[in-house]
Amino acid sequence: MCVARGNAGSQSGLWSGYCYWLLRRLPRLSQRLGGGARGVREAAMRAVLTWRDKAEHCINDIAFKPDGTQLILAAGNRLLVYDTSDGTLLQPLKGHKDTVYCVAYAKDGKRFASGSADKSVIIWTSKLEGILKYTHNDSIQCVSYNPVTHQLASCSSSDFGLWSPEQKSISKNKSSSKIICCSWTNDGQYLALGMFNGIISIRNKNGEEKVKIERPGGSLSPIWSICWNPSSRWESFWMNRDNNDAEDVIVNRGFQEIPSLESAVYSSQGSEAEEEEPEEEDDNLEEHNDILAVADWGQKLSFYQLSGKQIGKDRVLNFDPCCISYFTKGEYILLGGSDKQVSLFTKDGVRLGTVGEQYSWVWTCRVKPDSNYVVVGCQDGTISFYQLIFSTVHGLYKDRYAYRDSMTDVIVQHLITEQKVRIKCKELVKKIAIYRNRLAIQLPEKILIYELYSEDSSDMHYRVKERIVKKFECNLLVVCANHIILCQEKRLQCLSFSGVKEREWQMESLIRYIKVIGGPPGREGLLVGLKNGQILKIFVDNLFAIVLLKQATAVRCLDMSASRKKLAVVDENDTCLVYDIDTKELLFQVKSLRRTRDIPHHCLEVLAVNWSSGLFTQHVLLKHDLLGKCPSSMPDTEQLFKKRSWNSALRQKRRPESKRKKEMRWVEVAAGQESAPMYQYLDRKMFKEAYQIACLGVTDTDWRELAMEALEGLDFETSKKAFIRVQDLRYLELISSIEERKKRGETNNDLFLADVFSYEGKFHEAAKLYKRSGQENLALEMYTDLRMFEYAKVIHPIPGPSSGLEPTGVPTCNPEPPSHFLPSGFFTGVPLLPAPSLSRLIDIARKLDKAEREPLLLCATYLKKLDSPGYAAETYLKMGDLKSLVQLHVETQRWDEAFALGEKHPEFKDDIYVPYAQWLAENDRFEEAQQAFHKAGRQREAVQVLEQLTDNAVAESRFNDAAYYYWMLSMQCLDIAQDPAQKDVMLGKFHHFQRLAELYHGYHAIHRHTEDPFSVHGPETLFNISRFLLHSLPKDTPSGISKVKILFTLAKQSKALGAYRLARHAYDKLRGLCIPARFQKSIELGTLTIRAKPFHDSEELVPLCYRCSTNNPLLNNLGNVCINCRQPFVFSASSYDVLHLVEFCLEEGITDEEAISLIDLEAPRPKREDRQQETINNSSQILQLVETKDSMGDEDPFTAKLSFEQGGSEFVPVVVSRLVLRSMSRRDIIIKRWPPPLRWQYFRSLLPDASITMCPSCFQMFHSEDYELLVLQHGCCPYCRKRKDDPGP
Repeated sequence: MCVARGNAGSQSGLWSGYCYWLLRRLPRLSQRLGGGARGVREAAMRAVLTWRDKAEHCINDIAFKPDGTQLILAAGNRLLVYDTSDGTLLQPLKGHKDTVYCVAYAKDGKRFASGSADKSVIIWTSKLEGILKYTHNDSIQCVSYNPVTHQLASCSSSDFGLWSPEQKSISKNKSSSKIICCSWTNDGQYLALGMFNGIISIRNKNGEEKVKIERPGGSLSPIWSICWNPSSRWESFWMNRDNNDAEDVIVNRGFQEIPSLESAVYSSQGSEAEEEEPEEEDDNLEEHNDILAVADWGQKLSFYQLSGKQIGKDRVLNFDPCCISYFTKGEYILLGGSDKQVSLFTKDGVRLGTVGEQYSWVWTCRVKPDSNYVVVGCQDGTISFYQLIFSTVHGLYKDRYAYRDSMTDVIVQHLITEQKVRIKCKELVKKIAIYRNRLAIQLPEKILIYELYSEDSSDMHYRVKERIVKKFECNLLVVCANHIILCQEKRLQCLSFSGVKEREWQMESLIRYIKVIGGPPGREGLLVGLKNGQILKIFVDNLFAIVLLKQATAVRCLDMSASRKKLAVVDENDTCLVYDIDTKELLFQVKSLRRTRDIPHHCLEVLAVNWSSGLFTQHVLLKHDLLGKCPSSMPDTEQLFKKRSWNSALRQKRRPESKRKKEMRWVEVAAGQESAPMYQYLDRKMFKEAYQIACLGVTDTDWRELAMEALEGLDFETSKKAFIRVQDLRYLELISSIEERKKRGETNNDLFLADVFSYEGKFHEAAKLYKRSGQENLALEMYTDLRMFEYAKVIHPIPGPSSGLEPTGVPTCNPEPPSHFLPSGFFTGVPLLPAPSLSRLIDIARKLDKAEREPLLLCATYLKKLDSPGYAAETYLKMGDLKSLVQLHVETQRWDEAFALGEKHPEFKDDIYVPYAQWLAENDRFEEAQQAFHKAGRQREAVQVLEQLTDNAVAESRFNDAAYYYWMLSMQCLDIAQDPAQKDVMLGKFHHFQRLAELYHGYHAIHRHTEDPFSVHGPETLFNISRFLLHSLPKDTPSGISKVKILFTLAKQSKALGAYRLARHAYDKLRGLCIPARFQKSIELGTLTIRAKPFHDSEELVPLCYRCSTNNPLLNNLGNVCINCRQPFVFSASSYDVLHLVEFCLEEGITDEEAISLIDLEAPRPKREDRQQETINNSSQILQLVETKDSMGDEDPFTAKLSFEQGGSEFVPVVVSRLVLRSMSRRDIIIKRWPPPLRWQYFRSLLPDASITMCPSCFQMFHSEDYELLVLQHGCCPYCRKRKDDPGP
């Protein structure tokens, strides 16, 4: 923290306690703590595009289903139903004859309504079925459901109607002007109507006008959109709102917690801080809770109460608003319109930022219920679905915590006095920095510096000291006594409070962390951590930075001790390192903090470091309210810490609800800090004091140590509380039985302590106490039950060498023996006792020898009946009965344990995976069931599951899934083909299923294009796919594939791309097929119009053979092979254009491994040498250049093998020798490494500059850019669905 510390030795205990106290009260710790700032660019709000689609017509209105799963769009004369999770168009709804203007969903989610220019309103059910239709005299402009009674208001140009399911007729009321928009209040009592003439009419449920709001603009400012605030908690804000000053401060002493956004309390403003008491809620002011937001085409945003009184002044928008919607329970407002974007405003109209920029007017925007998702509909038909992410902006200095509230306010809380002050900036707060009596707030166009009125530590009255009216772009903001520090990537700038730049420091690497470490005013020191691992100390009055040290890893956060001698750093690997600043020596480190027990995968930040009195405690703060700490070397307490285990943990709890039912999250400090004082009290047998210290926060190990010490000290009350903390029922039962005995009058503490020792396993100490108390029979019973007969003889000698001890002769004096005693029913000749309790069974099983199989088996049976499979598994493991252990895991569906056991003992795989596969199939997880059958070696069942999945996918027109299942089937057959007996049959099936997978994968795009209104593929891709399918289809067309759709797509796309000859051929082929009625008109029209086109194809579309450079016709009778050389074409699995690859084979005798080694050599070819030759004749002297060619000639040896004579009828593959392989470059070669019994396939790229990517799992080829985009979109390969991070091929 920004603390000017004094004597570290005198403050150690106070500082340690202060850190703990502070963290318990600190709400929502995040990016900037302890006066430090992390190098992360903060944004007030960030909009992430989740999905986007485009309709053919303008999006006039949008409505969400109340559960948020579906989205209803009004586009053209149809309603489009979308799945909000991924933007899938579920179904278009046809019912209107003209443009649909509006749509609204009822709150109960059972029905929704749509209104159209055809003057009708249709009521639809949630199952997307129309059930009712009624009409108005004019086109329907807007509809809205009552949130309480589900009464529907439908408004037209001349009247509005009210309908409910209970009514048989529609109640209609005339309107003086065209109604453009409407909105119900939260309680459903009133309906607000926005008119074209600028008037707002507020009606009751019967349609009677109660309030009429006439606005100054009149008909020049038509009311285009209105919305009631969904929150009922803004009464204080709106009643006390004022607009005089730009920055106002309010102090509130009464709150006991920081208010959440849903329960914020706003007060009257003033130039100075004013104190006030929290106000009580007034149930009589309910009307003030209904606030109406109004957006008009006079380019203004206004707010009105239910009574018609305007709140504040109009906000100028500078664009025509088309839609308004409240976000997160009335906290923010979304506005969109002619500015082609959706803007986020505060609830009082202050603009915060842009949600998403569009290419046309934003006609409608809606918020997904109970979420932070927003959907935007535009005039050009674009539908965009965004997620809004809000960042936390705050700062901390000692006991003052400043944070942003409602995006435009700053609240400073005194963590000791619980006093709070609100600073109302009325602009977006971008960054906050606090230090001593200074507070800096960065706004979009300026930075405000505040100071306290006095030096009183409890003073909370802030006033503006300076304003720097200038726009700054920076990553981090830090404030000192007389300066502010701005971080801009690698550069630090020091500015005075007047905005003058005094100094600048340029760093070698990106700045990751800054921290003010105190110092005299104007000479403060800064700790700076860089990405390259360098740590520097900078004084604001000095141009030169001091390098403290440099480490190998990037700095995430850091802090310095009070003595300025040691430095703690958390690096990017979540390792905490502590250095001696003087010697640069690494004192110690704690690795992988985030992977310690109970700590999830999150970032770390150092909060404070304290070295004093030989005791070191480092606090490491984890984001998301996690705290860890570790001890270092401690001369006086080292042995103590070695004895006591420590760990990192955190427990969160909720405070009880306050008067206003506000909630605040509390953070408890991780256990361990209070361990040392607790053990000091335990050493002195002061158990109650130790318990009080433990309540401040210790580990479970410390709680158990406290419980055991108190139990041995016979402080049963403290011990009971501690055992409750660790939930140890076994010892709680013991304490309960001892307390019952004390109530019956037993007072012998030795007997109580003996029972305790027997529970702890200290049998000899227990026997001594039993004997001292005169209860030798209890000691004898204990030893005999434990089968420790030698010790039993010492207690009670038995004469005779062969008599021995038999448990049947041992008297039973204690009606409730300790739980570790064995029931005598386990021994021969004694009747079996009733089933013992769980804790007793556990002890029995653990005490028995593993050779006692029958008693152990009985224990395991009882444990299974008592629903304790974990202890039963422990018993089976002790016996070595692995088969029973496997059956137990299967019966209890503990599959992870079963799989782990199966890996160690493969003989049980069949017993594990077969039941697992059946369980998966019963739970409709068929793909996983197939994999489980495969692992179990049940190939027949695995294939049957896949075949059934494939048939279902084809029957349901899920051709993409069908392609995936056929590919899995092919790989299953290839795996079975390793068996020589089935090799030929399985290889035939493999090639058949591979071909079907390719066909269905391509046909999926054709099906979507013909069935869905929107296509995700371009014309060229559809053209290539249809040609590929037409050339690949066998005589017997596979089930589900329509030749009509393929030819129709081919004809349509050929015409669009200029392949008129091919289009004419496709239309001619269609005439001989049975055409569905919905395609009939389009095909007939296309057949006629294609006759007007020239009878030739565009040369740009003609495919080229990269082996023989022959142009192939678009319609190839030979299929997907070259008409000249018969070389099969290699297609991209996404765009389906011909790739520049030529397959070649290895010369006989060359193995795959040898081929790889030869290719990897990449032997350089000899270069051509030019030599000079001089000839001298009688009359002249001649100098000639003699060229020396290499042995292989100028031609590439591989290219030379591609030559092919015209007209060959048989396919002759390219066969390469070792010499050719050595001349190849590894980056030009792509290899399909098929598993045996298949051989590898080799391809060479003839255009090395055009990158090609092959999926390592399915061996499908893609253009690299297409593959990367598809993997980003789907998270996996689009063909085999292998994830990028999945191990293995």
